[in-house]
Amino acid sequence: MSLIRLAYASEATFDAQPVEKGVEPHVARILLTSRKNNARASLVGGLYYGNNRFFQYLEGEEDEVRKTFDRIKRDDRHQNIMTLIEEPIEARTFSDWSMKYVPLSVDVKKFLERQRLDNFNPQAFTAGQCEEMIQLIRDSKQDQKVVNYDESATVATKPAPGMSPGLRFGLIAAAVCLVGALIYAGSLL
Repeated sequence: MSLIRLAYASEATFDAQPVEKGVEPHVARILLTSRKNNARASLVGGLYYGNNRFFQYLEGEEDEVRKTFDRIKRDDRHQNIMTLIEEPIEARTFSDWSMKYVPLSVDVKKFLERQRLDNFNPQAFTAGQCEEMIQLIRDSKQDQKVVNYDESATVATKPAPGMSPGLRFGLIAAAVCLVGALIYAGSLL
């Protein structure tokens, strides 16, 4: 099968809510669903949300990318959806992200300044600006930033020492299984 990449811009139909854990709640729900669906469909990519607008980039098998984009176009949280890039690719460039999220960061602010843009409006991006935004998402280290929706400040946080979130989740899951097995074994005595 053939691989394609697709970038689109849209406007959110919802009013932004107070941020929890660095992500607007509607966007957090979109991310949870996207990560699950994209992993199942072997899609990779990234998402940026700012100024009540989305910029999303997807890579994967052509039919899966198109099915996902069709689902997004039917999603009532998006309006004024515009395809920015849609073309074949040789290989994936977001190899390990089912949906990378990039909150407002110094990188995005610098991008807007470099491009002399007053605000984030991806529907008005040139092809070059789209490519630069894709590279920014690809290179972002978003796990080290916590962001307020008012976009007034970016606060760096230190990663938790010791273990990764994946390892922590795995250990907790193993502990829960072990406790369940012990309870089951105890009920047999």
